[in-house]
Amino acid sequence: MEERELGWEDTITKDASDFILLPEGDYNFIVESFERGRHNGSEKLPPCNKAILMLRIDAPEGTAKIIHNLFLHSKTEGMLSAFFTCIGQKKKGEPLKMNWGLVPSSSGRCRVGVHAYKNKDGEDRKNNEIKKFYPKEEGPAFKAGEF
Repeated sequence: MEERELGWEDTITKDASDFILLPEGDYNFIVESFERGRHNGSEKLPPCNKAILMLRIDAPEGTAKIIHNLFLHSKTEGMLSAFFTCIGQKKKGEPLKMNWGLVPSSSGRCRVGVHAYKNKDGEDRKNNEIKKFYPKEEGPAFKAGEF
């Protein structure tokens, strides 16, 4: 179902989702979707385009969804290269014209970490974050049936 704005009188059917916090480790992922966005700029990175990825990880603890941003800037070209190598589009040492049309439903293996932060109310919270994308041909071995 496509995402959309809800009206005040709309009917809702989904139940509350259960948030899954994965322990730090290596996991297989599938890119469920991506959308094009814009980074407004920060101290570390000027304004630029960004890809907002929705990654799904099926783990023994349950299905976790992690949002990961890829910034389209020369400062972060190494991170873009790591992602595209991970999903098998880029070969080490070869240039690549990024093909975003092939990103949804692509898969790979990554290192997931746990990020601790305070929410806007000052409460301690944790979520998962992607620490590293493994190259498709060099990453820790994929196990059949892990998806």
